[in-house]
Amino acid sequence: MVVATLSTAALALAAPSGLAATPASHGVTVAHACATPSQKNVMACNALKVTAGTPRSAHAESDLTAAAAPSGYGPASLQAAYNLPSASGGSGQTVAIVDAYDDPNAEADLATYRSQYGLSACTTANGCFRKVDQSGGTSYPRGDSGWAEEESLDLDMVSAACPNCKILLVEASSASMTNLGTAVNTAVRLGAKFVSNSYGGSESASDTTYDSSYFNHPGVAITVSSGDNGYGVEYPASSRYVTAVGGTSLKTASNSRGWTDTVWSGAGSGCSGYDAKPTWQTDGGCAERTVADVSAVADPNTGVAVYDSYRQATGWMVFGGTSASAPLIAATYALAGAPSAGSTPASFPYAHTSALYDVTSGSNGSCGGTYLCTGTTGYDGPSGLGVPNGTAAFTG
Repeated sequence: MVVATLSTAALALAAPSGLAATPASHGVTVAHACATPSQKNVMACNALKVTAGTPRSAHAESDLTAAAAPSGYGPASLQAAYNLPSASGGSGQTVAIVDAYDDPNAEADLATYRSQYGLSACTTANGCFRKVDQSGGTSYPRGDSGWAEEESLDLDMVSAACPNCKILLVEASSASMTNLGTAVNTAVRLGAKFVSNSYGGSESASDTTYDSSYFNHPGVAITVSSGDNGYGVEYPASSRYVTAVGGTSLKTASNSRGWTDTVWSGAGSGCSGYDAKPTWQTDGGCAERTVADVSAVADPNTGVAVYDSYRQATGWMVFGGTSASAPLIAATYALAGAPSAGSTPASFPYAHTSALYDVTSGSNGSCGGTYLCTGTTGYDGPSGLGVPNGTAAFTG
């Protein structure tokens, strides 16, 4: 087992090849795990790796559990913060993760993460874990270290929130929306009722076509990260068929909950330029679809522990980005149970707003001071309706 401590020096990792480390607020420096796309309708993952500095969440897990733990929030912290019934929920449910390219170490790294935190084994042999290519076979695409970090983040966050869930990893041949969308369809075809997507790119006139081709799956909860570049909208988070997941800073607090979430400055939000507004959204600031719907922790300074060993990765690291919040929300849907046949899970939180912790402060950019970029009572763009308080908001 990897030694369960992580020093500041161990966090001072090299930035991914070809990517410069990006200064972040509050004393940590981060780097994007995946390269910025240079072509239209190609996606980038929304994982941010802490490369220097000490996150505020560095000792949170060990403080909570009184056991040695890697730096960053782990299962105990996340389950406590969002009031998740993780010990009893999720049995029999499969959460699918859709990413691009192959992580050859995915299953082994997942085993290290789960062993560290005392979670049950999730392996191919015991039927808990399955990895397929975008067609459902085993002709995996080429490896990519940046997307491998994304895959590890996704696998670890589903495990943290829903240890009893099965996990299906679907690897697209490339980061094109066509290949990623094909992988989404494969995940649904293979029986997943919950599909997490931690990637995004610029909106385009093709989005409504992608909507009908890849994301219109009644009875399936599809979550998508809202982006890591502050105020502004990405696709497929702006699809009317998905739950767009924003990001927060998560900290302990001396309130009855014991935790508090504020808007993370990097979370994506705003008005879609192409996707129609779904009937359950009633805010008046966007004529079209508004991003986001709900949120969870994404600030790298209050980041989560992740284990990844592929190529340049160094083992235990701390990650943030809405790539953390999207799989957390997918797993929360799974804890709530399978959506009813023909339902639209993206609408569920709007029918259960009292079952969410409202996020009322913080900002992700400039939008004239409106709710589209500013945390406020009730709905706002960066955090949506709020963060999970149990699973009631994700049922229907």
